Amino acid sequence: MTDTTAKNGYRATIKYFIASPTKVRPVANVIKRKSYTDAMAILEHIPNKGAALISQTVKSAASNALNGNKKLDEDMLYIKEIRIDEGPRLKRLWCRGRGRADVQLKRMCHITVIVDEKAGA
Repeated sequence: MTDTTAKNGYRATIKYFIASPTKVRPVANVIKRKSYTDAMAILEHIPNKGAALISQTVKSAASNALNGNKKLDEDMLYIKEIRIDEGPRLKRLWCRGRGRADVQLKRMCHITVIVDEKAGA
């Protein structure tokens, strides 16, 4: 997990997560632009594989924000941006009948979360 401070907010990134980006993006779209506490509550109740890792990344971004600025509180944070980018693909042989083979693609994705302070707070 890579953690850095962005110009506009605090960032956390997970790279090379073995899950298809098309399966992870709908989970990310549910919590986009929500407050930190609401997003964590929503992610706890989503049973997808990607929801667990997205919640881990959101927690990491929030802890970066709280460590970077001691005046912030969890209630003051919101998810400014969440990006699910496509990573490399693992190519595996899949044995078929009559001596044939197919290529099975195991897709990966990179998850980037940027958390920032609410404007009204």
